[in-house]
Amino acid sequence: MPFVTTTEAGVPIQGPSATLIYDDWYPALRTDKLRKNKLAKAMLLDIPLVLGRRNDGRVFAMRDSCPHRGIPLSEGWFDGQRVTCRYHGWEFEPCSGQCALIPSLSSHDRLDATRIYATAFPCEERDGHAWVFVPGPGSGKRSPAATPAVPEVAKFGPRYRTAFLTADLPCNVDHGIIGLMDPAHGPFVHQAWWWRSRASIREKTKRFEPIPEGFRMSAHAPSGNSAPYKLLGVYGQPIETTIDFMLPNRRTETIRCGDKWFSSLTTVTPVTSSTCRIDVVAAWNVFYHVPFVTPIAKFFGAKFVRQDQVTMIQQAEGLRHNPSLMLIDDADKPAKWYFALKQARLESHPGSPPKHPMDGPVELHWRS
Repeated sequence: MPFVTTTEAGVPIQGPSATLIYDDWYPALRTDKLRKNKLAKAMLLDIPLVLGRRNDGRVFAMRDSCPHRGIPLSEGWFDGQRVTCRYHGWEFEPCSGQCALIPSLSSHDRLDATRIYATAFPCEERDGHAWVFVPGPGSGKRSPAATPAVPEVAKFGPRYRTAFLTADLPCNVDHGIIGLMDPAHGPFVHQAWWWRSRASIREKTKRFEPIPEGFRMSAHAPSGNSAPYKLLGVYGQPIETTIDFMLPNRRTETIRCGDKWFSSLTTVTPVTSSTCRIDVVAAWNVFYHVPFVTPIAKFFGAKFVRQDQVTMIQQAEGLRHNPSLMLIDDADKPAKWYFALKQARLESHPGSPPKHPMDGPVELHWRS
């Protein structure tokens, strides 16, 4: 999907920026882009990254800047073990960032090259993504024990299929996230014969409960006005879905129908302070033996994500003029919780858990 960043007149779309959350994991890029002895570039939270895969299979992420004179390390070379700067040939072990060689040092120099480090970030591979832990500016390195678990999509058995979708959004991460959790836009943005239409709007009541750094739409029967959920009726079992949102940017959905299941992990990742990217990873065993189920799911999923992307592009045109905005109850209550959770985390101190905006379970009502 092309990333549209200009209007039809060619004017760049530049919306308002957002405050970023650090000290957490973010997906930087798909690991199928990491070729043997090659470097790949990515941008994450306004930080330019260079990524690769060592000969032993381990993925790494470094700040794309040599600590010597600042040239991007991605302009250099990688032999599967070390990243070499193309300017002066400095060599770095990429997982730690430790300098291994400075070719210009002579027998008269006393500088210990191994005491120099380029910036390297914790990096782990999950579900085909290179996840990068981004610490707060000036916070230094964390021990592995102090780093939270790397997110991954839930699986409920050894046999399953997977699919992945992505789309760039020309809006800040806050607008991307509240669009992700918005329950009222479906009949308007996602009108399609295979999903729903304006004529299918009906009143909904859902129960929400607080979870650490987020909230949960409690287990419930999925919407009866959405065609994909109706398909699960062929199994003749009760259908139940649970949806969680957790800071900084993650929405998980699990659908269970007897021993059949579908789960997804959707993230809205800040690329810069004013742009973001949505990634969806799904796993399932429903219709496992149906031919072509994966390409069919990806086709309709891409259509669905594209509808959100087009809407965000259109919204960005209006947001660049900094209009006054509003949130209403109850359909916008999850957005209010998100902003309150984010603010609480930004203001929290180490060792002191952020105050949760929800005192307990609550029912919300809207039409969609």
